[in-house]
Amino acid sequence: MNKMELISAVAETVDLPRARAADLVDAVFGAIEQALRDGEDVRLVGFGSFARSERRAATGTNPRTGEALRIPSSVSVRFKAGKRLRDAVGERSRAGAGVSS
Repeated sequence: MNKMELISAVAETVDLPRARAADLVDAVFGAIEQALRDGEDVRLVGFGSFARSERRAATGTNPRTGEALRIPSSVSVRFKAGKRLRDAVGERSRAGAGVSS
Protein backbone atom coordinates (compact mmCIF):
# COMPACT_ATOMS: atom_id res chain seq x y z
CA MET A 1 0.00 0.00 0.00
CA ASN A 2 1.34 3.40 -0.94
CA LYS A 3 0.31 6.80 0.41
CA MET A 4 -2.41 7.36 -2.20
CA GLU A 5 -3.91 3.96 -1.45
CA LEU A 6 -3.84 4.78 2.26
CA ILE A 7 -5.62 8.07 1.60
CA SER A 8 -8.27 6.27 -0.46
CA ALA A 9 -8.77 3.67 2.29
CA VAL A 10 -9.16 6.39 4.94
CA ALA A 11 -11.57 8.36 2.75
CA GLU A 12 -13.70 5.28 2.18
CA THR A 13 -13.61 4.13 5.81
CA VAL A 14 -14.72 7.45 7.30
CA ASP A 15 -16.78 8.61 4.30
CA LEU A 16 -14.76 11.75 3.55
CA PRO A 17 -13.71 13.34 0.28
CA ARG A 18 -10.21 12.19 -0.75
CA ALA A 19 -8.81 15.71 -0.43
CA ARG A 20 -9.93 15.91 3.22
CA ALA A 21 -8.59 12.42 3.92
CA ALA A 22 -5.27 13.47 2.36
CA ASP A 23 -5.14 16.46 4.74
CA LEU A 24 -5.77 14.15 7.71
CA VAL A 25 -3.12 11.61 6.67
CA ASP A 26 -0.61 14.43 6.10
CA ALA A 27 -1.47 15.91 9.51
CA VAL A 28 -0.87 12.58 11.26
CA PHE A 29 2.45 12.03 9.50
CA GLY A 30 3.45 15.64 10.21
CA ALA A 31 2.66 15.29 13.92
CA ILE A 32 4.71 12.09 14.17
CA GLU A 33 7.60 13.71 12.32
CA GLN A 34 7.52 16.83 14.52
CA ALA A 35 7.43 14.81 17.74
CA LEU A 36 10.45 12.77 16.63
CA ARG A 37 12.27 15.91 15.55
CA ASP A 38 11.60 17.33 19.04
CA GLY A 39 13.16 14.23 20.59
CA GLU A 40 9.88 12.64 21.72
CA ASP A 41 8.82 9.05 21.18
CA VAL A 42 5.41 8.40 19.62
CA ARG A 43 3.43 5.54 21.18
CA LEU A 44 0.23 4.42 19.49
CA VAL A 45 -1.18 1.78 21.84
CA GLY A 46 -1.89 -1.46 20.00
CA PHE A 47 -0.28 -0.20 16.78
CA GLY A 48 3.32 0.50 17.70
CA SER A 49 5.98 2.99 18.73
CA PHE A 50 8.26 5.29 16.77
CA ALA A 51 11.50 6.33 18.45
CA ARG A 52 14.71 8.10 17.56
CA SER A 53 17.76 5.88 17.44
CA GLU A 54 21.07 7.66 17.89
CA ARG A 55 24.35 6.02 16.95
CA ARG A 56 27.65 7.29 18.23
CA ALA A 57 30.55 7.93 15.89
CA ALA A 58 32.78 4.91 15.44
CA THR A 59 35.89 3.76 13.67
CA GLY A 60 35.48 1.10 11.02
CA THR A 61 37.71 -0.66 8.52
CA ASN A 62 37.48 -0.52 4.75
CA PRO A 63 37.20 -4.22 3.83
CA ARG A 64 39.04 -3.74 0.52
CA THR A 65 42.04 -1.80 1.75
CA GLY A 66 42.06 -2.49 5.49
CA GLU A 67 42.30 1.26 5.98
CA ALA A 68 40.66 2.71 9.12
CA LEU A 69 37.80 5.09 8.45
CA ARG A 70 35.60 7.27 10.60
CA ILE A 71 31.88 6.51 10.68
CA PRO A 72 30.04 9.67 11.76
CA SER A 73 27.28 9.68 14.36
CA SER A 74 23.76 9.48 12.97
CA VAL A 75 20.13 9.60 13.98
CA SER A 76 17.47 7.35 12.48
CA VAL A 77 13.95 6.28 13.34
CA ARG A 78 12.97 2.85 14.52
CA PHE A 79 9.49 1.37 14.68
CA LYS A 80 8.41 -1.38 17.04
CA ALA A 81 5.06 -2.96 16.27
CA GLY A 82 2.53 -3.22 19.09
CA LYS A 83 1.01 -6.49 20.21
CA ARG A 84 -2.34 -5.98 18.47
CA LEU A 85 -0.60 -5.24 15.16
CA ARG A 86 1.78 -8.20 15.54
CA ASP A 87 -1.14 -10.48 16.36
CA ALA A 88 -3.20 -9.20 13.41
CA VAL A 89 -0.32 -9.70 10.96
CA GLY A 90 0.45 -13.11 12.45
CA GLU A 91 -3.17 -14.24 12.09
CA ARG A 92 -3.20 -13.25 8.44
CA SER A 93 0.14 -14.95 7.83
CA ARG A 94 -1.04 -18.17 9.48
CA ALA A 95 -4.32 -18.10 7.50
CA GLY A 96 -2.43 -17.54 4.24
CA ALA A 97 -0.10 -20.43 5.00
CA GLY A 98 -2.99 -22.80 5.51
CA VAL A 99 -2.31 -23.12 9.24
CA SER A 100 -5.44 -23.12 11.39
CA SER A 101 -5.56 -21.35 14.74
